[in-house]
Amino acid sequence: MGASLSLVPLLDYFARREFAAAGLSPGAVTLPYPGDGGEATCTVHYWASTGEPRLPPLLLVHGFGPRATWQWRCQVGPLSRHFHLIVPDLIGFGGSSFGGDSAASPPSEATQAAALASLLDALPGMKGRRVAVAGTSYGGFVAYWLARTAGAGRVGPVVIASSDLLKTAADDRGFLKRAGDGWSGVEEVLLPAEPAAMRKLLEMASCRPPPPVLMPDFILRDFIQKLFTENREQLIQLFKGITVGTDKFPVTPISQEVLIVWGEQDQLFPVEKAYAVQSSLDGKARVEIISKTGHAPQLEDPTRFNKILLDFLLATHKPDPSSNGASQ
Repeated sequence: MGASLSLVPLLDYFARREFAAAGLSPGAVTLPYPGDGGEATCTVHYWASTGEPRLPPLLLVHGFGPRATWQWRCQVGPLSRHFHLIVPDLIGFGGSSFGGDSAASPPSEATQAAALASLLDALPGMKGRRVAVAGTSYGGFVAYWLARTAGAGRVGPVVIASSDLLKTAADDRGFLKRAGDGWSGVEEVLLPAEPAAMRKLLEMASCRPPPPVLMPDFILRDFIQKLFTENREQLIQLFKGITVGTDKFPVTPISQEVLIVWGEQDQLFPVEKAYAVQSSLDGKARVEIISKTGHAPQLEDPTRFNKILLDFLLATHKPDPSSNGASQ
């Protein structure tokens, strides 16, 4: 009987309800697959505030793991009172897909950023509008790429949350040392295929992980099956192919105002990396460390996280003067 129990649909229902209560509606657009040069397409699923923007637009970009509704469920309510929200599933995650039967390669951060730019242009009233962007974990890599390549005329203030833009092979070795013996690579934990790896991910990602009694193997297997199985090999290639912070796309200062938010007890990307990222951006970015949280402070202490975001964005993300009377 226990093996048939699945918490995923229930948790998905509550996450979707938070989005609906915040006035967001789901949608999807089919776009040319960026950089393919052929006939491949991608479908980008998203949630967005209804209608054309009357408030300053804000793009929320999720990280590895569950779909966007799970990762931003505690933010959409408070943020929707001040911003027109666009919350997509990145390509290969959640409801977003790519390639079909073609040989399109897995998306890079450049691909993801280009798809998000095309998504923004496809939404009502958003073509050419300046948008703030907040990215958590892998979403921070995408947010940085989008902000730097699109420029300040298109992308306004940037929030980088729990995202080590300077990740190196040495960081991966440090990760495996913190994880303990028995792991062949970082992706084995970040994209778990077995209950032991899922349990380790929860332990490392959370300041207060669920006690073992609440994490029996059959529940963890269900989470793995429903959240980490589809596209797993492609996502491993995506993770191994990250280019932000490498010689292919070194981290350099950008003209936008930047906020860096980090959990003090983050074991995936240790808190000292927040200051390394700040230094790489000429030391001008504001850094906020949230105590008693791990890799997902937006979920472990949403009240504090939301206040930090709102204080920053309300001060920096002004209405686009080119918009038709949009007001904050």
